[in-house]
Amino acid sequence: MNVYGYVRVSSRDQNENRQLFALYELSVPMENVFVDKQSGKDFDRPAYRRMVNRMERNDLLYIKSIDRLGRNYGEILEQWRILTKEKGVDIVVLDMPLLDTRRGKDLMGTFLSDIVLQVLSFVAENERMNIRQRQAEGIAAAKARGVKFGRPALSYPDNFQSIHHDWRQKKITLRQAADACGMPVGTFYGKARKFENSV
Repeated sequence: MNVYGYVRVSSRDQNENRQLFALYELSVPMENVFVDKQSGKDFDRPAYRRMVNRMERNDLLYIKSIDRLGRNYGEILEQWRILTKEKGVDIVVLDMPLLDTRRGKDLMGTFLSDIVLQVLSFVAENERMNIRQRQAEGIAAAKARGVKFGRPALSYPDNFQSIHHDWRQKKITLRQAADACGMPVGTFYGKARKFENSV
């Protein structure tokens, strides 16, 4: 039996140390700890896929909480089924002792595990949807206050009008015009279109 640990954080700037420390305390070998730094909306994650491919029947997987496995209700249930039923792997969710497939292998234990898993999976997906809604509301509120998103637009250089004129008169190429203004070709072309629409 091999022991594995799975860690997931939603973005590169989030800290995975709390999850790693929990696995360290359980003496999970570090070469069997797999870490993904991406959203839990689906299971298309490189470290997770590598781990599942390595696992064999009777191996044991530790995860800190169900939302670290994922945040999509249907997909969490499907992955749980694949791991426990198809691959024959045991799973322990550290923050929820009822979700420990090593014990309660009888009908009642399985029934309780399934109910708890469904409730927690639903909560994980619901939280993901709430996060998206809060983000959308926050962006809308910021826009209403006049906050601008994205990079600030580059202003026209002093020589833009004359360069633009020469380019339109075919005295210089698009590339030469962009270089003369110190811009990428795409930026110069976009500015030219905007300039032409404003006059």
